[in-house]
Amino acid sequence: MRDQPTVLHLDLDAFFAAVEQRDKPSLRGKPVIVGGIGPRGVVATASYEARPFGVGSAMSMAQARALCPNAAFLAGRFSAYREVSTIVMDTLGRLSEVCEPISLDECFVDLAAAGDRWDTGRVRAVAAELKAAVHAGTGLRASVGAGTSKLVAKIASDLDKPDGLRVVPPGAELELIGPMPVRRIWSVGPATEARLRQIGVHTVTDLGTVGEDDLVALLGGAHGRLLAQLARAEDTRPVTAHREAKSVSVEDTFERDLVDRATLAAVVDRMAAVVTARLRESGLSARTVTLKARKPDFSTLTRSATLPGPTDDGRAVGAAARRLLAAVDTTDGLRLLGVGVSGLTDWTQEDLFDLAPEPAAEGSAEPAEPPADERPTRWVPGQDVHHRRLGAGWVWGSGLGRVTVRFETRESTEPGPVRTFAVDDPELGVTRA
Repeated sequence: MRDQPTVLHLDLDAFFAAVEQRDKPSLRGKPVIVGGIGPRGVVATASYEARPFGVGSAMSMAQARALCPNAAFLAGRFSAYREVSTIVMDTLGRLSEVCEPISLDECFVDLAAAGDRWDTGRVRAVAAELKAAVHAGTGLRASVGAGTSKLVAKIASDLDKPDGLRVVPPGAELELIGPMPVRRIWSVGPATEARLRQIGVHTVTDLGTVGEDDLVALLGGAHGRLLAQLARAEDTRPVTAHREAKSVSVEDTFERDLVDRATLAAVVDRMAAVVTARLRESGLSARTVTLKARKPDFSTLTRSATLPGPTDDGRAVGAAARRLLAAVDTTDGLRLLGVGVSGLTDWTQEDLFDLAPEPAAEGSAEPAEPPADERPTRWVPGQDVHHRRLGAGWVWGSGLGRVTVRFETRESTEPGPVRTFAVDDPELGVTRA
């Protein structure tokens, strides 16, 4: 175990929603929900203004609409989120050469890799400077936690959200996590929590009173021994530098473990749409589809399937990923899900995958961005557009052959005007990524 709080965790607050509020002045300070807008849609992120209504990520969009009907419901803009993420990761890379991205909006950093001594005061000062640099570079707020392990740093970053900063001094780990519900331990999912509750374990302190042998008997060898260690705040997982793979993938860690297979299948479909949209942006196709699933005990499964020929079609990739998902045991829930493709090539097997144009994605942990065509077949809420005379704006809503646009940008000093057009108005088009 480390004797200095040199593991840092940064988490961008309500990331997707915060980007939308930054770029759309009329939504600042108001409930914003980003995700799938269709009947099978899933919430990716809810702004802090929407959370008091009970809206959270991985919730069905139908339930979110019922809880917070006056929110702005947006499909999301993946290229905008990726641009912000790149800025943040570059900022972290200047702090330490050992950074481990967890998703677009989360990253662990090993400060010890930068050398020197890191007492609590210095870590706090560097974390404050980091938060200021992220805000200056992106306009967004981040919460930062630091401690002697990944477990403690991750928990610390969650404590004072939004815009939080918490450094846990060495020796104070158990004092911090002891009173917390046992579910705050990263390897405890719904089924494990239920088993522990049956023996009177509700908090991390309770867990520490159970002998390792008893935990092994209850949960199995590896999981039982792991929980015995974590109950003592012992987490030796290293921060591992990210290495770019020769593939395209999307993954996300959920706020709550997902059990429902229909919801998981919807997330897989939408991730497939994001991945293939990125393939098309790069002029590539892929032949191998990989599903990544992480359980509450942090065991990670990967399953792959090879298609008959290379494709950039979201439905073909989604269908393959759903078949892989069907073979995964989700009884205890999944805390992370990802879809990736590899075997990249610059051609497509058209005779095998000659499908009609894919409809816009309806929900995803990382929402799909509509194809960057000048004249889309569907206008999606939140989509960036431009009008030849009125300039830049975004889609407020559409239906019955009409599309409503609010004309404002990130640089606007106040909410912009709203105008409605025919969906085939020749002066209106989408903004290219």
